[in-house]
Amino acid sequence: MINVFVLQNGRLNQVNIDSRADLEKSRPIWVDLTDPNEDERNWVRSIYGVTLPGEDEVKDIEASARYYEAENGDLHLRTDFLLEEGDGPSSVVTVAFILTTDMLFSVHSDDLPIFRLVRMRARSRPGSINDYKDVLLDLYATDAEYSADSLEGIYLTLEEVSHRVLQKDVTDQDAASILNAIAHEEDLNGRIRRNMMDTRRAVSFLMRGRLLNPEQFDEARQIMRDIESLDGHTAFLFDKINFLMDATVGFININQNKIIKIFSVASVALLPPTLIASVYGMNMNVGFPELKFFGNFEYPYTLMLMLASALVPMWYFRRRGWLR
Repeated sequence: MINVFVLQNGRLNQVNIDSRADLEKSRPIWVDLTDPNEDERNWVRSIYGVTLPGEDEVKDIEASARYYEAENGDLHLRTDFLLEEGDGPSSVVTVAFILTTDMLFSVHSDDLPIFRLVRMRARSRPGSINDYKDVLLDLYATDAEYSADSLEGIYLTLEEVSHRVLQKDVTDQDAASILNAIAHEEDLNGRIRRNMMDTRRAVSFLMRGRLLNPEQFDEARQIMRDIESLDGHTAFLFDKINFLMDATVGFININQNKIIKIFSVASVALLPPTLIASVYGMNMNVGFPELKFFGNFEYPYTLMLMLASALVPMWYFRRRGWLR
């Protein structure tokens, strides 16, 4: 899909593109391509002389491939953007940017909420966009805001998890649910950290390349400050996630120790009755003096002796606090 945007009275307006002729008639400052097909790639190459990178080229993580200047003077950037999909796992989508003399091209495989938000804001805020570099900086600034919103969501989720971890009793089922929630938030926090690191590198590249005018340079510095402010939050959340993980694993170990203790106590408590049953059961007719004393009550006596031999250890273990 190809989206073309033109600048009209300080607003970023989208132009519908249904054919190559529509693209030839437009005078865009931003051409955004989401999973473009071969025809759309050929249109861009033949009309603007820009060769779009393939999917493998976009995912190349080498610094020399992520920021470089082509032979014709075009600048190529690769930047990661965060993508959250409802309750599913988060992901990072790499976007390829190409900066020509007066136009910005972007290529990505998924439709990103950050791009939709920039388009919506540009239409409602006249004068916020003056050229294609403003579009790129706005994308980076919105990326930082989007990451900050995601961090706030992690704070809220971990607050709920903390209440569950700190309750009086944590069952194994509760622990499994808690660990699943913690793992999800840890994955998201890690992706945010990676995303912010990559955005910082991209903005720093633009600043060092002296591509920005004074106003854009100030905006880039503000973006860098916003990113740096998020570093402390991601570090704090990382420590909190580790604490909750250790606490939950501790409760699992406690539950396992309780089970082991119950089986140990049961085995010790049942040992005397078992011995009594084995001795008297095999020798009931041999003629133990204590059995002859009870006459015809040999079996009730034996059963009461077995019960007493089990209750005495249980009482002792309870006094020691082992059965609490």
